[in-house]
Amino acid sequence: MAEKKITRILSIDGGGIRGIIPGQILVILEDKLKAKTGNENARIADYFDLIAGTSTGGILTCAYLMPDNETPGQKLRPKFDARQVVDLYLKRGGDIFSVPFGHKLKTADGILDEKYPATALEKALNDYFGDVKLSELLKPCLIPSYDIKRRMGHFFTQHDAFKKKGWDYLVKDVARATSAAPTYFECSDVKSLTEVSSPLIDGGVFVNNPTLCAFAEVYNEYKTSPDQMAILSLGTGYSKKEYDYNRAKNWGMIQWVKPLIDIMMSGVSEVVDFQLRQIFEAIGAVGQYMRINTELPIDVSPDMDDASPKNLAALKELGTYTAQNFDVQLDAFVELLL
Repeated sequence: MAEKKITRILSIDGGGIRGIIPGQILVILEDKLKAKTGNENARIADYFDLIAGTSTGGILTCAYLMPDNETPGQKLRPKFDARQVVDLYLKRGGDIFSVPFGHKLKTADGILDEKYPATALEKALNDYFGDVKLSELLKPCLIPSYDIKRRMGHFFTQHDAFKKKGWDYLVKDVARATSAAPTYFECSDVKSLTEVSSPLIDGGVFVNNPTLCAFAEVYNEYKTSPDQMAILSLGTGYSKKEYDYNRAKNWGMIQWVKPLIDIMMSGVSEVVDFQLRQIFEAIGAVGQYMRINTELPIDVSPDMDDASPKNLAALKELGTYTAQNFDVQLDAFVELLL
């Protein structure tokens, strides 16, 4: 009897600079794939059929699927290995989340306008992605953002962009749109290759954990049943920060902004995880859905924009530590990927 073909899905949550955590977990996973296959050129993109990512997860998705166009005449390979992808955060995070004094003064430290100018973020995205188009990414993907004009979710998908020019965009614009976090960066105004403009913000406002969206996309697009899917879902860490009733009851709009973003992002992610666990338990395929997330310890900042050298190092260490804690489960998942 023929072994059933498994459609392999990778999903990565939003979470700003905390994208280092899933990025570092994938460094460990890529090393495991190299060791298991004996192939030093193994890359994350080789072993997943679709990658989904929101916000920082969307940037990671684009980076893993970025083609290396500098090898003409050969089959296209991923441009970056997993370590080089994490370097986007470790080397450029400090610039992306820095505030020039003039901007800080003009915006009253983010109260009157976005907290950070988008210049450093856009430069980093341009350096990594250049003028590569969404349709040119190596594998199908799903990257959400939210259209504030049309009041609807906007999903960037490589497989649709490949078929329809109107769904195609520059990858750097896709990454900019999905990470345009309200209060942190200004809304992005991106144009498709057919010159249709859309004002987009961070997909984390409605689907910070895109795993269920990826599940639905594979189910509908490829007619794949749940028992033929293997899903690895990676979070960016969570903080069980308590909000005291006696303080919160008197909060106004300004005080509620950061707690609401925190509660919204973590709450959405937890609900998606619950729903998928229920689905895979119901069909008796618990091992084919794996969620890795970790509580943020006291020495790691929960802030999505803390790109201080100390916190960058702590996030990288936490990613490695988390992967080691899930070592047995990751080994089992490697078998599914192969």
